[in-house]
Amino acid sequence: MKDKNALAQAVGMAGVIQQTAGHKAAYNSQRKKEGEGRSCIKYRCGLTNTIQDVLNQRPGWVEVKDDGEWDFNWCDVGWLRENFDHSYMEEHVRICHFRNHYELTRKNLMVKNLKRYRKTLEREAGRLEAAKCDFFPRTFVLPSEYHIFVEEFKRSPGSTWIMKPVARSQGKGIFLFRKLKDIIDWRKDGTRSEEQKDEAQVESYVAQRYIENPYLIAGRKFDLRVYVLVTSYIPLKAWLYRDGFARFSNTRFSLNSIDDQYVHLTNVAVQKTAPDYDPEKGCKWQMQQLRCYLTAKHGFETVQTLFKEVDNIFIRSLLSVQKTIINDKHCFELYGYDILMDQDLKPWLIEVNASPSLTASSQEDYDLKYRLLEDTLHIVDMEGRLTGKEKRVGGFDLMWNDGPVYTDVGLEALGCSCLVANTHLGCVNDRQKQLQHLLKPFPGQKRT
Repeated sequence: MKDKNALAQAVGMAGVIQQTAGHKAAYNSQRKKEGEGRSCIKYRCGLTNTIQDVLNQRPGWVEVKDDGEWDFNWCDVGWLRENFDHSYMEEHVRICHFRNHYELTRKNLMVKNLKRYRKTLEREAGRLEAAKCDFFPRTFVLPSEYHIFVEEFKRSPGSTWIMKPVARSQGKGIFLFRKLKDIIDWRKDGTRSEEQKDEAQVESYVAQRYIENPYLIAGRKFDLRVYVLVTSYIPLKAWLYRDGFARFSNTRFSLNSIDDQYVHLTNVAVQKTAPDYDPEKGCKWQMQQLRCYLTAKHGFETVQTLFKEVDNIFIRSLLSVQKTIINDKHCFELYGYDILMDQDLKPWLIEVNASPSLTASSQEDYDLKYRLLEDTLHIVDMEGRLTGKEKRVGGFDLMWNDGPVYTDVGLEALGCSCLVANTHLGCVNDRQKQLQHLLKPFPGQKRT
């Protein structure tokens, strides 16, 4: 009886889900039935970092090796590319990537999809609506758009541009330039023989206007790493994690030294190689710490507007690939978004990662990533403990469910009837307390 009362209380706390398309309700119902009653989950994991620890310590989950049958697979994108099309998956099986995830996470394809989406919006909804997509810098794919790029380059002499390989990560292959001869030298260095044509395609680059006026704290540049979980593209269902962090450069910002990667690249993989890098101090701030700093300096309303614009980046970027991503009920994706703020507090989308680093750089970083991954598994819900109507699970808040999601508690008490988005990036993450109220115990466990 206590379990029934607890479950009823959890459903009540979850709130009234937004009423949208009929297929959404059917989707939620189907998801619940697929996972219901599964007490032993066989998993496969291709990584040896934090996710392995989370899976190992999850009650009722058992690791399988090599070719053993699995219910859940946390794989890298290489494994997915080689095996997905040849794998038969039963109804309940889940895997951590969508088949063509690269439509959003490869730099050239992300920009292509965003540009196309913006044109569609302008045609169907007008320029004002299309302007909501103006959150990525002017970008060209090289070598295919080289001549168009040169025309743009000549319109703004002296500007700084940044070159990035479309399919690499951790700051590899990135450099800044101000002269076309630097690109000509790059094209010579980047030529490939006939036998290496495939490799040449992988090594395409994007040339992007460099944000020359980044927001600085203590004279240092930083960007934001934010986590977004997508469990379905049709209908689009996306969750935003409350925690995240700001990644700082180790050297004071200056445009006088565009060759110094420690000034311009905030990737931890780059910064930790700096001669004066201190592993004890690291180069990260928790998202809550950053939000408090910005609020103290700029005021609540200004920072609220900033984070609302950041939310817009997540939604618009996902909508830009909604019709392109191959939706599959077996798939989910935990994206790592990289966002840069400029001096005017305008957020810019730098890139989206399909495999955000799960390796911890400190104990605090490990704790954040452990919570993140644990809550990801709660939402994927292999054990069938959720109702499908939740607006919050641990540190995740449901921000889009075939349409915008709003908090259950409005501002009527303050004399305002406007709807409030159900996003809380950088806000208090009292996940443990929330999970105790929300989740049924694991099979074989008693509620404490």
